[in-house]
Formats: sequence, C-alpha cells, structure tokens
Amino acid sequence: MKSAILAAAGLALAAPAFAQTAAIAPASPSTPPLPAAPVARPQAHRRHVPVSPAERRVRTANRAATVEPATGGYVNAVQVYPWSDGAIYHVLTAPGQVTDIALQPGENLGAVASGDTVRWVIGDTTSGGSGGGPGDARRTHVLVKPIGAGLSTNLVITTNRRTYHLALTSTARTAMAALSWTYPADQLIALKAAAETVNPAQPVASGLSIEQLHFGYTISGDRPNWRPLRAFDDGRQTFIEFPASLGEGEAPPLFLVDRKGTTSLLNYRVQGRYYVVDRIFDVAELRLGLKRQDIVRITRTDEAQTGRRRS
Repeated sequence: MKSAILAAAGLALAAPAFAQTAAIAPASPSTPPLPAAPVARPQAHRRHVPVSPAERRVRTANRAATVEPATGGYVNAVQVYPWSDGAIYHVLTAPGQVTDIALQPGENLGAVASGDTVRWVIGDTTSGGSGGGPGDARRTHVLVKPIGAGLSTNLVITTNRRTYHLALTSTARTAMAALSWTYPADQLIALKAAAETVNPAQPVASGLSIEQLHFGYTISGDRPNWRPLRAFDDGRQTFIEFPASLGEGEAPPLFLVDRKGTTSLLNYRVQGRYYVVDRIFDVAELRLGLKRQDIVRITRTDEAQTGRRRS
C-alpha cells in the first residue's frame, strides 16, 4: 500500500515536468509553420476634388443642348431630328450593328472626327446621284459601330453647309438603325422665296365666312419680337398672324404638341405675315433658339368659353 502511494506521488510530480517539456519541444519537421497573420494597412484616403463652377456650367449646357430620340420623331426605323445649330444629338448603338447617319441630300462631307477611334469603327459612303447642287439626290452616310457595350464618345461631322455634333453611346443590343434631320431654316427660306413671288396685296385666304371663323386661341409663353398677334381657324385651316417685323429676322418653326407632350414639326406655308396650316390643332408651339430658346404656345380653346369674334 505504501509503495502504491509513493508511485502515485511520483507520477504527480513528473506530470508538470512532462507538460512543460512538451510545451517547449520544437515542432516536428514534417509540420508546416502557420502563416503569419496579415497586417492590416490603413487605406489611403482619396482626396475629393470639387467640381469647378466652369465645369458645372459646361455639364449643364451640354445636358440642355442634348436632343434625345423621341417616339414621335420616327419615320419607320429612321429617327428624324429637327436640325439646330449647336445641338448635340444622342445616338444609341450596339456591337455587331451598324448605325447609319444620313446627311442632307446634296451636302458635301468635309471631315469626321471622334474622341475614340480605337473602340469605334467609323466610315462613310454615298448613295444617289452626284453633282452637289441644291437639287442633287446624292447623299452622304456616316456609318458607326462600337466594338463593345458600355462605351461612349462624341462625333463631329463637318460639311459644306453645317456642323453636326453627336453623342454616341453603346448598349448591349439596342441600336438605332438610322437617323437623319429636317432643316426648318431651309424650309422657311424656300417658303419665303415662294411667298415673295405672290402679290403682297393678295388676301391670306379666299372664301372665308366670318360666321365660320373660330378665334378661340390663347397665346402664352415668352415674348420675342416675333410673338404672334392672334390665331384663328375656319374649321379646316389654321391661320397664325405675326407682326410686320416677322420678315426682318429668323422665323420660328411650328411644332405640334400631342396629349403626351411629344412634339413633331408641323407643315405650314408662309403667306405674307401669316402661317397657314392645313389642319386644326389643339396645341402647337413656336420655338426658336438653342441656349436661350424662346417658346410661344398656341392653344385652341372651347368656343363655349371664348365665343366667336364677329365684325
């Protein structure tokens, strides 16, 4: 019994020594060392550079000058923009698809410049006849195609008549097949030339009956020197009367405004100081200018509210 007690005591004394020896014993050569814990480094603080007032003004001006594709501006698959000097026309493209930018017939191409010629394929070709005159059917086409989605750049096209500014962006699969322009200023010049050949004493229209005239139109918006004096219709045509100073400067084009607020160019002819529209409209707008655009709205009102003006 005594020997058993002495043996147990010996084991108890030896256990701490064994544990201490095991704790300080070197690791086996076959055991890989534990990787050192990564040292967290503080992230470099990015210095915020405020946008300068000049840069903000440029951004604001570019946004205001950008013309977006509109549902009412399509003729089949061609987006038709009304051309205005200094406007930026947004063009949507996609990889694997070519977008056709068609210039005015008879317009001669000068130069085509892009901000990114590496990731965009840009070329030009012509269709139609040749000659370059006003009645020339030859037409220049600038063709663009991106090599990937999510790209953006600008495109400047110069011709013998004007300069086009375009903003190109690429999507994954949606691209405009083609785009072209209408030229309100050119149309007005042709209308004025035609009007000058008409006898100035000729009445704006013949066969009008006072009882049929509807004068229920309101004119609102800006007050440029060409602001119309009045508007009226005979149930078939609408007549917009301007001050005598209309021919002294650039005349404003007329746009139809539908119930959704979409605008489209209206066909009309100039008769003296009148615009004659061969239809009745509810709302139309006269617009002129780019950076500071003058907009005058013409709204047809209910006869029950306004009545008819009689002589």
